[in-house]
Amino acid sequence: MEVSFHEEIKSLRLGEGQVFHGEGILAITKGLLQSGVSYVGGYQGAPVSHLLDVMVQARDYMAQLGVHVEACSNEASAAAMLGASLHYPVRGAVTWKSIVGTNVAADALSNLASPGVVGGVLIVVGEDYGEGASVIQERTHAFALKSCMCLLDPRPELSKMVDMVEHGFALSEASNMPVIMELRIRACHVRGSFTARDNVSPEVSTHQLMADPGVFDYMRLAHPPVTFIHEKRKIEQRLPAARRYIREHGLNETFEGNVHQDIGLIVQGGLYNTLVRTLQQFDLADAFGQSALPIHVLNVTYPLVPEDLVKFCEGKRAILLLEEGQPEYIEQELALALRRSGVDTPLHGKDVLPRGGEYTAEAMAQGLRQFLQLHQADAIPSSTAAWLDANAQRRNQVVQSLPAPLPARPPAMCVGCPERPVFSALKLAQQEIGAVHIAGDIGCHALATFEPFSMGHSILGYGMSLASRAGVSPLMERRAISIMGDGGFWHNGLLTGVQSALFNGDDAVLLIFKNGYTSATGTQDIISTPDEAAKSGAPDKRASLAHTNRTIESTLSGLGVKWLRTVNSYDVDGMRATLTEAMTTPFNGLKVVVAEGECQLERQRRIKPWLAQLLSRGKRVEQVRYGVDEDVCNGDHACIRLSGCPTLTLKDNPDPLKADPVATVIDGCVGCGLCGENAHAATLCPSFYRAEIIKNPRWHERLRAGWHGAVRALVQGSAA
Repeated sequence: MEVSFHEEIKSLRLGEGQVFHGEGILAITKGLLQSGVSYVGGYQGAPVSHLLDVMVQARDYMAQLGVHVEACSNEASAAAMLGASLHYPVRGAVTWKSIVGTNVAADALSNLASPGVVGGVLIVVGEDYGEGASVIQERTHAFALKSCMCLLDPRPELSKMVDMVEHGFALSEASNMPVIMELRIRACHVRGSFTARDNVSPEVSTHQLMADPGVFDYMRLAHPPVTFIHEKRKIEQRLPAARRYIREHGLNETFEGNVHQDIGLIVQGGLYNTLVRTLQQFDLADAFGQSALPIHVLNVTYPLVPEDLVKFCEGKRAILLLEEGQPEYIEQELALALRRSGVDTPLHGKDVLPRGGEYTAEAMAQGLRQFLQLHQADAIPSSTAAWLDANAQRRNQVVQSLPAPLPARPPAMCVGCPERPVFSALKLAQQEIGAVHIAGDIGCHALATFEPFSMGHSILGYGMSLASRAGVSPLMERRAISIMGDGGFWHNGLLTGVQSALFNGDDAVLLIFKNGYTSATGTQDIISTPDEAAKSGAPDKRASLAHTNRTIESTLSGLGVKWLRTVNSYDVDGMRATLTEAMTTPFNGLKVVVAEGECQLERQRRIKPWLAQLLSRGKRVEQVRYGVDEDVCNGDHACIRLSGCPTLTLKDNPDPLKADPVATVIDGCVGCGLCGENAHAATLCPSFYRAEIIKNPRWHERLRAGWHGAVRALVQGSAA
């Protein structure tokens, strides 16, 4: 069973006057329905996976409203959906993880933004920027600038976020510009409440169909020569219309300070809560968020409204602009606006704040301190200065006290993950054939770039591994290996990798992890996911359901792949032999190894309720666990270096004559059997044992267990 959003779906049904309680991203989802959206699509990715997951699971309710919901194969296909709003007065919304998702969607976005839209378009992106990000450090702002798309960055408060969703569609229609709404992880997960409004059934929907496509209009296409007219309209019509709407509806907010009126702060909307927390550290804001300094909040960060910004800056002794990330797009534009208006108010930003990285409360506090020291030194409480100095001192003390940097604690694959044994097999195969170039990819398998595997010389895009080795293979003595998940295969890899390698006759090796889901983004279903009939069976096989769907294999065969092997992921020795064969076979062409083993998270989600149900009925339940015989373990720990399983670790040797710690299997083991498979494949010490834990045993099993216990006691007694 997949993750259920049953309770979240209930919140989507709330009507006029009812109070919504929940997370920011769910509030955004409710806002879409209150705005009369006709179609929703997207590709999942943190921190906005929740939006599409809820919509997909609420398809029945969406159908009642006449809203079409599409789970897209990638971000480019999601962006292409917006072509409906290019011609027709229908509102559409799509979502994905930025900046990587926006990169994938860039072509469609550019061709959408050039002619402009008729119906409102809202693109909800998860802005994954900062030290906690899982992707490259870039900002969505650049795409809004280059393609002339409005960019919303709402203040993280639920009613404001929902209002900005509804205004986003209206702004798009008023300016004919697509609108992007960026949501940082804190905005997605901020909790609160707002008074809901009724959901709006769209005028054009799956219930109210359009009779005809209307008159053909070449101006709706991003083709020369009309693209030159599009550029002219962006400057002369769309940007002024957007700025006019922003001003008339007060989308940006100004909070008047109650103490220091002559210095001001300008902040991106998404950073507002962090700024208030920072001001509280300076006693410049109270518990309710009332600031002592005037604050201008940019809920729309592109286009800026120069008139409003100049008005806010006029007459002040200094302004501090808080803009997260680099380059300083907003700061440069604001400085230019002030210069052109003849306003000489000093502007500070990246000169006192970090040029890159996430703006945490402490990072803001350091910059605010420098700003105040220049223009209002008496506003810095001695306690705040002491707090900041003490933080810096503690960091220095910790660094100086350490003999060496602390070891990194990278993320790891889940316990029992079917991908871990494949990397163990690949490690063993390289001992036989020599080191090889491994082209990595985005997905759970990217965690193999960390120890103990340290595999993956490059990661250049989702599903791009096979394509990324194209320049490497001809320059290497040994074949290169490309690693790809089934999610990446369907997202991009089939065309950019497999098709290209076959067309060019490349002598390449592709290793596909077939775990049945797009696991790295939340185990969403894909075309090769096992069907519901297969899922409903007793989940008592470790390889489980992956083999019930052969879509990947049939697609590869149909495309012309001649060398294709499917191997159980947990069969380390068999996988090692297959990889060795792929690397050494005289066959010249694309060789594909499909590693088959269901995602352990999904397997456990089925197993746990199934076992609980059996136990509640008093039925017999058998579970497999593995352990280490402490008397046999020799302390070499090759098993740990080959596995990396979190449940396989060390403990003190119980033998006082031996100094080396022994391996041990701790609680959390799911009985995948990798430790034993590794010991067999690598010919390690035979210290692992397999145990069956039986609950509600049958009568003869109780009798046998009692007999065995008695014999053991007798033998142990005679030995004493």
